[in-house]
Amino acid sequence: MDAKDDEARSIPELKLEAVIGFNGRVPFGLKLHPDKKYLIYPLGSLVILKRTDDGKQEFLHGHSNNVSCISLSKSGVYIASGQVNVMAVKAPVIIWNYAARAIHGQLLLHKAKVEAVSFSPNEKYLVSLGGQDDGSIVVWNIDTKQAICKSSASTYGYCLTVEFFHTSDNIFASAGSGTLRIWELDLTNRRIWPTDCRTGKLKRTVKCLEISECDQYMFCGTTSGDIMKINTRLKLLNNCGPARAKFSGGINVLKVLNSGDMLIGTGSGTLALCSKNNFQTVREIELENGVTSVAFSDEGGQLLVGTEGAQMYRVSFEDFKADLLCTGHRSTIHDIAIPMSMSQVFATCSEEDIRLWRINKPKELMRLSVPNVTCNTLCFMSDGHGIISGWSDGKIRMFDPKNGKPLLIINNSHNMGVTTIANTRDSKKIVSGGREGQVRVWELQPQGHRLLDTLAEHKETVTCIKIKSDDTECVSASTDGTCIIWDLVRCVSLQRVIANTLFRAVCYNLDEHQIITSGTDRKITYWYVLDGSSIRELEASQSGAINTMHITNDGNHFVTGGEDKQLKVWDYTLGDVTHVGMPLGASITSTKICSNNSILVCATADGGVWQWRFPHPPSS
Repeated sequence: MDAKDDEARSIPELKLEAVIGFNGRVPFGLKLHPDKKYLIYPLGSLVILKRTDDGKQEFLHGHSNNVSCISLSKSGVYIASGQVNVMAVKAPVIIWNYAARAIHGQLLLHKAKVEAVSFSPNEKYLVSLGGQDDGSIVVWNIDTKQAICKSSASTYGYCLTVEFFHTSDNIFASAGSGTLRIWELDLTNRRIWPTDCRTGKLKRTVKCLEISECDQYMFCGTTSGDIMKINTRLKLLNNCGPARAKFSGGINVLKVLNSGDMLIGTGSGTLALCSKNNFQTVREIELENGVTSVAFSDEGGQLLVGTEGAQMYRVSFEDFKADLLCTGHRSTIHDIAIPMSMSQVFATCSEEDIRLWRINKPKELMRLSVPNVTCNTLCFMSDGHGIISGWSDGKIRMFDPKNGKPLLIINNSHNMGVTTIANTRDSKKIVSGGREGQVRVWELQPQGHRLLDTLAEHKETVTCIKIKSDDTECVSASTDGTCIIWDLVRCVSLQRVIANTLFRAVCYNLDEHQIITSGTDRKITYWYVLDGSSIRELEASQSGAINTMHITNDGNHFVTGGEDKQLKVWDYTLGDVTHVGMPLGASITSTKICSNNSILVCATADGGVWQWRFPHPPSS
């Protein structure tokens, strides 16, 4: 085992060039550093620092799973982030040194999840809150990186948020469902003493806390859509409102301005300015998804707003007009496509939409949406004149990549949904696979299409189709444990390979005498096309299926990714891993290498798109 670990450590890491996406579901996840030069936000297992002037990204890598919370110290010297982990496994809190872009300390006491973190005003202490399965609050000394004390967060219910007071390093508040407390740190006895706030008959679940600058009042945003104002000296409810028109979707974010008025972000996508007197709305704007973060940018009274739909907006405080800064997918990305003839753009597909992106500039160029239908697969026409896509409603749709206009719709192409698609080099045929197990060959005509044949030998979902470079044959992989080589001229099967696995991906090698397959058995297998015999097996993963695989045009290298959340580059001939990517926060669902071997793009189940520098230049 030690030898294997040493070998894994010696494999060079892939260089991450850019990331598209933002985990907008992390509460208060979008931060603006006090120096105003960097936006700080999580995606997967990374904390991303994005320059505000030119969008250049830096990455803080140290978490082994999705980042669940993030906090910034008052001066910006430290960043703290917590993560999710599997049940019964400890979830770390990492304190980062902002200037050094390095780990200051790793704190390990919470189980399964870290719900929230908060710095004391003078940056002496950090308080961390465990998730519902952990239920504890821990106060840490930032200098020594040691826990000062630990306590159960609540007597009843569960805790969701924690926040330090502004004028004292020894007082903080916590809140959640059935609990609202103010805590005092007793350093001498290494204890924290809680006092419950009295709210009378008012029972609320608090999602966010904001304490006024002088620490006189505490404002609590609730899932019921109203605000509780607590007198912190008396620990007593002072006011609650608005009385009638409560905020729909609950209050996710609450910020108190110097004037005493409040900014409210709701679960339904409303960003509102509320009066301090009666909590009535003064100005508001409706955004596309629930608001989860608001950060102040002093320049011209600008607000930076993050939503659970992975969007970032810049909102003018004066007139509440919003500009969309950047977007990302908010759900699993099912497929990636890169045009054969160019490597400047690529496309991704997810629920309801296809998005076109520019490589090396994480900016969305175009979005193609079909409401209430999921796009499962896509590819570019070999001549670059169309984006072909397969959808869960059983239709094949082709769009113009220049303007997004629909060029072709094939209705009822697969009765249980299209799961994979490919097109020939001459751009005259499409081969599609469906959830019912059929492979269908379509001829594209100047005024439409024609079904040439239905190949019905698979018993389960067809997961991947690859076509030979001369357009005469193709191979289809299926979850029934077979890969079938098809003659596309006569539309008959030529050969099949069988394995005890659910096949997820298949590729031809350079001379197309061999195929390589991957699936749930965690192996990469080389097969002869001619007789279907197995040549070689490689152990590709310690845990989880290999979901995706792509081979370079020169056939020297291929890349794999799957449920172990790690991208691997392989030497085809030697069968060795040459480079690995850092562990990502979610399963890898698709990966593609661009035609000139410069960029490797992979997508993950959390909606992230990752662009890496491909380490091997193409052979002449």
